[in-house]
Amino acid sequence: MMEPKPCQVVCRIVLSQQEAKDFKEKIDDEYRVNMILDNLPMVIPIKRVDKEAPPFYQQGVHVGVKGQHAGSKDWSYFIHNHLSFLVKYNKDANTGLARIVAFEVKPFSVKHERGDWSGDAICLMTCSPRQPIRNSGWPQQIEANKEIIFTYDVDFEESDIKWESRWNTYLDTPDDHWFYIVNSLLTVLFLSVVVAMIMLRTLYRDISMYNQLESQEEAQEESGWKLLHADVLRPPVNADLLCVYVGTGVQFFGMLLVTLLIAILGLLSPSNHGGFITTMLLLWVFMGLFAGYSTGRLYKMFSGSEWKKVAIKTALMFPGAVFIIFFALNILLWVEKSSRAVPFTTMFALVFLWLGISLPLIFIGSFLGFNKPAIDDPVRTNKTPRSIPEQPWYMNPAISILLGGILPFSAVFVELFYVLTTIWTHQFYYMFGIVFLVFVILVMTCAEITIVLCYFQLCNEDYRWWWRSYLTSGSSALYFFVYATFYFFTRLQITKAVSCIVYFGYMFVVSYAFFVLTGTIGFYACLWFTRLIYSSVKID
Repeated sequence: MMEPKPCQVVCRIVLSQQEAKDFKEKIDDEYRVNMILDNLPMVIPIKRVDKEAPPFYQQGVHVGVKGQHAGSKDWSYFIHNHLSFLVKYNKDANTGLARIVAFEVKPFSVKHERGDWSGDAICLMTCSPRQPIRNSGWPQQIEANKEIIFTYDVDFEESDIKWESRWNTYLDTPDDHWFYIVNSLLTVLFLSVVVAMIMLRTLYRDISMYNQLESQEEAQEESGWKLLHADVLRPPVNADLLCVYVGTGVQFFGMLLVTLLIAILGLLSPSNHGGFITTMLLLWVFMGLFAGYSTGRLYKMFSGSEWKKVAIKTALMFPGAVFIIFFALNILLWVEKSSRAVPFTTMFALVFLWLGISLPLIFIGSFLGFNKPAIDDPVRTNKTPRSIPEQPWYMNPAISILLGGILPFSAVFVELFYVLTTIWTHQFYYMFGIVFLVFVILVMTCAEITIVLCYFQLCNEDYRWWWRSYLTSGSSALYFFVYATFYFFTRLQITKAVSCIVYFGYMFVVSYAFFVLTGTIGFYACLWFTRLIYSSVKID
């Protein structure tokens, strides 16, 4: 600490034919070298267009670069064999102690020339305390049976960055990011006001008109959503499966909400690597109690009796599908000997959390929810289902469901771009305040668009709204996956088959989870809406 080290030789190696080939493959695949100093990741500072603004940090150093010599069509590969480290520190005015606040690096490719030998030490003519390396004027090419010498510099620089705020530069948010978020927020708020005005005026008129009908003949001549009062709460087809998906969505909603609140309060530090994923997994496990409770309550409302089977499906269906995909992808990573492969002990711990803690909690929640008194319906359901008239083309289930997913997706796709860019380009993402704001926007849009389309469906005397309400907002997951595919082909340069499979495997899991989350939000919004409007009219 505080001792500059110019031109330090690490080692010298002679690459074999296979080692040279491996290095070239790593450069083609854009592998990066990552280091940590005092829990700060090594970064390359990149100047912004506004020179007065703090630099943008890129995490890690590429193994090397490739290029073409003038007049040659063949590609040459050059290795970054010299790293120039800059450690920034902040001195305490009272104690005089220094604390590290930044860990920056500049990589160079230098073809070193050896001077005299002194035992094991190597004297270099291309690098010395008086002649520091400032550029890659004569780069080190990767060739078999040729020697490569690795060197580094360490320099220290005092900084006015406080130790408490040393992560701020790492987590700096681009200015245009806020512009897009505010733009999305204003658009959604405008749509919310318009939808609310239309729905309130229309519903107020409908309810007033229905309550003023005096004779039986007038009631028979009337058409609209009131005529469905004896069928609107009729249990749907595959009611147990709907209960399972709704319970899983409640589990997701609770996990995301609590995780974001914890992150906003500053209880998740970026220095705690993996803390965010660990928190989400633990919350997912313990939210199984709420998943089971909501599943049991809904199943009881549908007059079901086999609550134990539904509880088992809730505990196994979604987590089981995700685990199978994750395990298959992990096997591919094991075969490729990737450092991203999850160890067997960690896999065992995940299975224990799933079957040993989450499953019993779901059972307990289902028992408590099923044994509570059933929710009273505002209207009675006839034994004989009402015939459904022919529907207009725009109320076709496929059309209305696909249209319903556009608005929720549009509320998140800007943030989705930043998240994908962060994950797949080795950048930092810790903007949980923005994510929470986007999460609120998502909940609002899912609820609003589903209620509007549900209202149109009921006005056309179609009472089969249960599954459609779930699929309407849940269809945004389809646009989510399509956008992830578009991002893959336009923003990433992934060519290896295993990497492609891993990308689409993870994106499918995330899209599936997004479907469950948004579908549940839309379902509960419609459930609240239908019970509200049918409890507001007089039924003879």
